Amino acid sequence: MGRAATVWFVLTAVAAVVALALQIPISAADTDGAFDTPAARVANLFTLFTVLTTLVVAASCLQCALRPGLVSTFWRTLRVDAVLGIVIVAVVYHTLLAGLDDPQGTEVVVNLLWHTAVPIATVLGWLAFGPRGRVDVRVVAWSALYPLAWLAFTLARGAVIGWYPYPFVDVAELGYAQVALNCLGITALFLSLATALMAVDRILPGAAPRALTRSGA
Repeated sequence: MGRAATVWFVLTAVAAVVALALQIPISAADTDGAFDTPAARVANLFTLFTVLTTLVVAASCLQCALRPGLVSTFWRTLRVDAVLGIVIVAVVYHTLLAGLDDPQGTEVVVNLLWHTAVPIATVLGWLAFGPRGRVDVRVVAWSALYPLAWLAFTLARGAVIGWYPYPFVDVAELGYAQVALNCLGITALFLSLATALMAVDRILPGAAPRALTRSGA
């Protein structure tokens, strides 16, 4: 792993962490939402797909910067979830949610980091530095567990507390049938993107790690 790659991954992770650090006091002070106390509002942050995915990005980038030789299925899957998850964050926000948002002050900076800067840096980092040769059919299949687990948790939690983080999973407004279709669409999109990522990974320059080449582990 070259110096440029290490610097890129570290800066991407820093941007992700800064976004969270700036968001925490904003959420704690936001009395217009569904949660009554600052602690509850901050805790709720960590149930949002955007926040969780940005943390996955930070973890995968730090792993690439500090221990790029790790080739376990877990770390390869985490890298795929980071890249694809943050792409979905950006696409969904800019196509479905941006018109519902009106950031002010520091929120403008946070919004830019969450939905534009970190996604662009993550994708460019993967295209430029990889690591290459680490996406196979097994990793694609495992990667789908992340969005599926989040959807299952979000729907179960929403049924209990009566609150949903995004309009497309709001059962109270859309009903279970429409939300189920939306979830199927999201899962299909994720798997399609993961398959495309695997194909692109195979044609971009850069050799697979020797341990992977020998054993596929």
